[in-house]
Amino acid sequence: MKNLKLNTTIKSPQKGLLITALILAQLGFAQIKPDPNYKGVIGKTLADSKEYWPDPVKAPEGAPNVVWILLDDVGYGATSAFGGLINTPTFESLANNGLRYTNFHTTAICAPTRAGLLTGRNAHAVHVGGFSHTAMSAGFPGYDGRIPSSAGTIAEILRDNGYNTFAVGKYGVTPDEDATDAGPFDRWPTGKGFDHFYGFLGSETDQYNPDLVEDQTWLNGNTRLNNSGKDKSKNEFTADLKGKHLSELITDKAITYIDRQKSAAPNKPFFLYYAPGATHSPHQVAKEWSDKYKGKFDEGWDVYRDKVIANQKKLGLIPADAKLPTRDSYVKAWNTLSPDEKKLYARFMEIYAGYLEYTDYEVSRIVNHLKGINQLDNTVFYVVLGDNGASKEGTESGTIDQPLLKKLFGNNSKEADLKENLAKIDLLGTPEAIEGNYPYGWALAANTPFRNLKQDAHSEGGTRNPLIVYYPKGIKTPGIRNQYGHVIDILPTTLETVGITAPKEIRGIAQDSIQGTSLAYSYADAKAPSRHKIQYYYIFGSRALYKDGWKAAAPHHPDFIDIVDNGALAKNTGPSTYDNDVWELYNLNTDFNERVDLAKKNPEKLKELQAAFDDQAKKNNIYPFIDWQDVLKQRVHKKNK
Repeated sequence: MKNLKLNTTIKSPQKGLLITALILAQLGFAQIKPDPNYKGVIGKTLADSKEYWPDPVKAPEGAPNVVWILLDDVGYGATSAFGGLINTPTFESLANNGLRYTNFHTTAICAPTRAGLLTGRNAHAVHVGGFSHTAMSAGFPGYDGRIPSSAGTIAEILRDNGYNTFAVGKYGVTPDEDATDAGPFDRWPTGKGFDHFYGFLGSETDQYNPDLVEDQTWLNGNTRLNNSGKDKSKNEFTADLKGKHLSELITDKAITYIDRQKSAAPNKPFFLYYAPGATHSPHQVAKEWSDKYKGKFDEGWDVYRDKVIANQKKLGLIPADAKLPTRDSYVKAWNTLSPDEKKLYARFMEIYAGYLEYTDYEVSRIVNHLKGINQLDNTVFYVVLGDNGASKEGTESGTIDQPLLKKLFGNNSKEADLKENLAKIDLLGTPEAIEGNYPYGWALAANTPFRNLKQDAHSEGGTRNPLIVYYPKGIKTPGIRNQYGHVIDILPTTLETVGITAPKEIRGIAQDSIQGTSLAYSYADAKAPSRHKIQYYYIFGSRALYKDGWKAAAPHHPDFIDIVDNGALAKNTGPSTYDNDVWELYNLNTDFNERVDLAKKNPEKLKELQAAFDDQAKKNNIYPFIDWQDVLKQRVHKKNK
């Protein structure tokens, strides 16, 4: 303290008081507020004092391990577990020995689904009504892409209640500007409750050269720009990862995390969030998987739809008298295609099928490993087969190595696109197929028995996905459940199942209410009435409101582009606006796949649901409406700024 000098010529009383306070603070005279949680005794000497350490946090007695599996861009009718023609024995086994939920829903695109899943709150309410990407987010509460700390994740809750928490694969809700080596890291997975993370932060990545991150370190394939505007160089991990499929890498890492944790704390439960890049584009997989399907799709997507709806009836997943909706107008009848188109399009689907079956195999490695270490019976699985409906982003003729936007806005004719793809047919599925995605005719088939596709928030085809719940210790009788569910329900369902109450605070931050509804009530009661009564949907202008089995829906196609108009993104001849969007009305209790529009017959019901949508929009930060046109204009504006 020898350098401290006192001013003895102070004339101002106010100035004197300020300096006196500063001196007292520096001399350590300021009183320290005692910790209200400390239960020991602090005396002047050790003899007068009593030591105290808080008890270590433990999970509830007998709490199971928890595994969440979320696939990408799958579609309701793709997997054999839900009547599809793609072999998925692992998902079939989990479903056959657990529960199949037939009336479960997502948001129609990836990031809002993931935000809702992780937080148990509606996507717009947690600021992820679109994406967390700079070019596709907006500076409004529902769209800025930044999940607030008041919306704690499942990982934060479970970690604070005695679980170890791991995430592997796709995260998708870290803002682009945070996703560099400079951080900040509070919106990376490790800042949102995960002890460890291994995967990619964006919406998609190359399966053989992924944008790979472990915890807070970039490993491989990072093309994000540093402050100098130059691409960051790949580091020494590149050689170790070369040639390995991302699904293999994340499965290896998940098993490593589990084994390390069980070795150190055998009785401590873990939470694993397993979210592969599959089956999002690029569709890439080894030939040994895709070649299993050679010739299997030569009959085309119309026959596929017929076969799948028949399988779904046999499994009891849909009503016995169900009928297919009319094929969406932008998809051509298979029998009208040329031989070259049929050859090319069938090969696209062979690749996709191999990609999905391979994903099922990688999941089997997790299941078999847990069985091998005697943890399978003490693990509850929640398997969501797709974060939205099957993807329309492959356009009419499919994509291979040409960037989507370049193809959409390029000068190639349809015939030129077909010729180019035929010349590159042998690239399909390989590491060179960096944009590989099937024609959207197959996406419609994969969404059987529904209409429409990914991004179509107004339709069951964009939002209904299979859910499997597998829990040997807690679900004794396998079966089918038809209760309405939404992705925000998985968090409260998990908490109720493992015996944990949602916290009022997380690390001193007051928490917003959980908006999801636990599905645990339906575990033992197939006939229990649905408890999730109302749910909005909104993506890029398309919107809907579900209430007690009724649904009002408004498809929206902006005037600049329409993602499925005339078989591709194209200029609209008759633009729609929010004011003239045509609302539809469906009674899903009697018409589960939206074949009969009742809007003209029941206008009062439609008005009731439209008013309910407006109420939900105000409560959940949906306004202002933002559609594809707005997003692309914003992207161009930022680029030119």
